[in-house]
Amino acid sequence: MQNQITMVSFQENHAADFEALNLEWLEAFFEVEPYDRKVLADPQQYILDAGGYIFMALYQGEPVGTVALINREDQGFELSKMAVTPKAQGLKIGQKLMYHAIAFAGGEQIKRLYLDSNRKLVPALKLYEKVGFREIPLPADVPYERADIRMELWLELPTSNDM
Repeated sequence: MQNQITMVSFQENHAADFEALNLEWLEAFFEVEPYDRKVLADPQQYILDAGGYIFMALYQGEPVGTVALINREDQGFELSKMAVTPKAQGLKIGQKLMYHAIAFAGGEQIKRLYLDSNRKLVPALKLYEKVGFREIPLPADVPYERADIRMELWLELPTSNDM
């Protein structure tokens, strides 16, 4: 069954699925914020054209999960917009998306990934910790009202020039 899960790079025909997968979990746990609506409505402009990446998890050819790496320039890349539809949970798709995004980032010489989340998303936080993310102080300029935790993962140890 698990060999029927494939990871693919975002294509224009994935736009509706990318938006729907993210709205599905956001509406289940939080309010959809204006920043979410803007990014989800136009991932080409706000993620891809800005130097970021989006990956889709396909199960038997159907999009069931997604994750994005948003280019934040000197801050590294934000791991964001990770979602798995409830009907596909239990297949370790979130874990596969996470490992795929990290491996891709490493291959692209990306030094640092970070993410903003919420402490009530316990399974997600456990996954982030499992793959090596560690909590850091949450800055004041976080674009999400729901965010109450920031975590980072260094793919390459920082040098004194990065500090």
